[in-house]
Amino acid sequence: MKIGIVCYPTYGGSGVMATELGMGLAKKGHQIHFITYAQPTRLDFLSENLFYHEVSVKDYPLFDYPPYEIALAARMVDVVEYEKLDLLHVHYAIPHASAAILAKQILATKGITIPIITTLHGTDITLVGKEATYASVVTYAINQSDVVTAVSNSLKRDTHSLFDIQKEIKVIPNFVDIDKFKKQHKDHFKKAICPNGEKLIVHVSNFRKVKRVQDVITVFCKVSQQIPVKLLLVGDGPERSEMEKMTRETCSIQDVRFLGKMSNVEEILSVCDVFIMTSEKESFGLAALEAMACQVPLISTNVGGLTELNEDGVTGYTCDVGDIEDMVEKTLHVLHEDYLPKFKAEAYKKALSFELSQIMPMYEEAYEAACITQ
Repeated sequence: MKIGIVCYPTYGGSGVMATELGMGLAKKGHQIHFITYAQPTRLDFLSENLFYHEVSVKDYPLFDYPPYEIALAARMVDVVEYEKLDLLHVHYAIPHASAAILAKQILATKGITIPIITTLHGTDITLVGKEATYASVVTYAINQSDVVTAVSNSLKRDTHSLFDIQKEIKVIPNFVDIDKFKKQHKDHFKKAICPNGEKLIVHVSNFRKVKRVQDVITVFCKVSQQIPVKLLLVGDGPERSEMEKMTRETCSIQDVRFLGKMSNVEEILSVCDVFIMTSEKESFGLAALEAMACQVPLISTNVGGLTELNEDGVTGYTCDVGDIEDMVEKTLHVLHEDYLPKFKAEAYKKALSFELSQIMPMYEEAYEAACITQ
């Protein structure tokens, strides 16, 4: 099939999943065309079946803000018509699904029928869903899509509770490439960070308020008062500077490292002992899944899709949002030498059920279903 994929090209989970899915489909022989404003960060062009079409937005004095949605719709029309695509798979309800619906309507006037598959990832529902300005557009875009998928049962429930959705929503969870995200022998790296055999805690996110990175730091500080431990903070975002300031004021700065954005995060995860995710909202938790694939157990909040990923007492522990003392207690338990190997093994075992080769056929079935409806 010739498939157009529309996504954000950034480090966020939706863009990562869309890119990894596209590359996986390309390896299976599908022709994949990415349509977005910049090349996706994880896109590897070592395949004859991968193509990238840039969406450019021209500055015009009349507009206070560049009309990206219109430019995106026009670009989709152009690519579908010229490349003779079989379908469009868009990630996020707005602006991607709404732009795709406009493109579909334009193409219909040219005698071209194009199915639209919309995948909901989280903030397009849980954050935008609370914004009355966009609610009607989100509802329309979802209901007009030919097939709708969500990355967790939790997100599916949120979508139905926030919008008047008439369309069936199929749950297709996020996935992990086990060939890439796996435990690697990086003992020299672990020795450089933890020269005295300290345990290593890690957190990966985009440092937004919803991630509650301050809770990660607070938990670490309290844990470090009881056992030798180090903390790695991977990622970047609006809260980073505040978190760096907080670390200087509350912890030993020598025990905490801010690593920024990293393309080879699997190498970091390979040497870590526990991953802490303290989000107040999390539709799935892709970073946590990638950690589990590298045999890193989780301490997470019990919100959204995290409870579908992190089995309490098995792959780690789930705690109430903001319950620092419980997180500290559970972290110490997981890091205990008598229990850590078992938690690591169970985390990896769970991650295998989300392996790319198991999830990709679900999307292929969705594509076939969308084409049949036309």
